[in-house]
Amino acid sequence: MIRFLSVALILSLAPVGLSAQGAEVAFGGLQQDTSAPVEVTADALRVNQSDGTALYTGNVLIAQGQMRLAAPRVLVVYSEQAGRIKRMEASGGVTLVSGSEAAEAQRADYDIEGGQVIMSGNVLLTQGPSALTSERMVVDLKDGTAQLTGRVRTVLQQAPEEQP
Repeated sequence: MIRFLSVALILSLAPVGLSAQGAEVAFGGLQQDTSAPVEVTADALRVNQSDGTALYTGNVLIAQGQMRLAAPRVLVVYSEQAGRIKRMEASGGVTLVSGSEAAEAQRADYDIEGGQVIMSGNVLLTQGPSALTSERMVVDLKDGTAQLTGRVRTVLQQAPEEQP
């Protein structure tokens, strides 16, 4: 299982809004041009012409602009329009990185046409020294925000006081 999140996340956090239902956070580094080319590398590929899918397995890495998604298994679903990807379904432990921001979960569904990444199952988002966990996170790639739901837990680290 790919579980690497040793990426130090450095960003200026907008205030985190917390509620019993969830949290919304600024996720500006994940603003993404969803029309940018998508590059996929993997150990193996199986194409199914009848249902318009491609299954990538083994050390899968997907790159689009500044965004990188890594997982053991990714199913690519093509749209009926030739040469266009509709969505990608990553599973088996997923890490999503864009610039200096990152998140991990058991699964991620990337709706390219809708510009959203939905991560689910033990979601972990770290921003600087702070960390947020939840069961589900929806990232809007067009406006750079994320909505976390499902028993959200936040650990906010205080910045050390400056000594004169």
